[in-house]
Amino acid sequence: MEHIRKRKDFLAAARARSQARQSVVVQIRDRGDEAVPRLGLTTTRKLGNAVKRNRIRRRLRAAARAVLAARALPGHDYVLIGRQASADVSFDRLLADLGKAVDKLQHEAHMNHRGSSAAQSDRSNDKGRPAADEAKP
Repeated sequence: MEHIRKRKDFLAAARARSQARQSVVVQIRDRGDEAVPRLGLTTTRKLGNAVKRNRIRRRLRAAARAVLAARALPGHDYVLIGRQASADVSFDRLLADLGKAVDKLQHEAHMNHRGSSAAQSDRSNDKGRPAADEAKP
């Protein structure tokens, strides 16, 4: 799995689907090609000093290696955003949160590609709320 290095790729992933869990936020973007999947990690300074942020990144990288090795789809970018709980939660819980988030996002993407929920997805944003232009006055 390659790494995401450019800011524009992180920004593109931020505009894609995301799923927040207790210990991690996962963003998945379909690049529309069949290249190898890529991984990006983000930790903000709000999480603590450099030592704590690096510890969170190491844990996320190890969890991604375990979970995404079997689940990552070709042509997709995966961005993992560390949360405060990422440093303290058990590694098994981190793996479970990451696995559930990835499974849910990939299932939603699969359903949208099949067209079964295309009409519903056209009327709502990623969180299932009506789109801004359809909101009631």
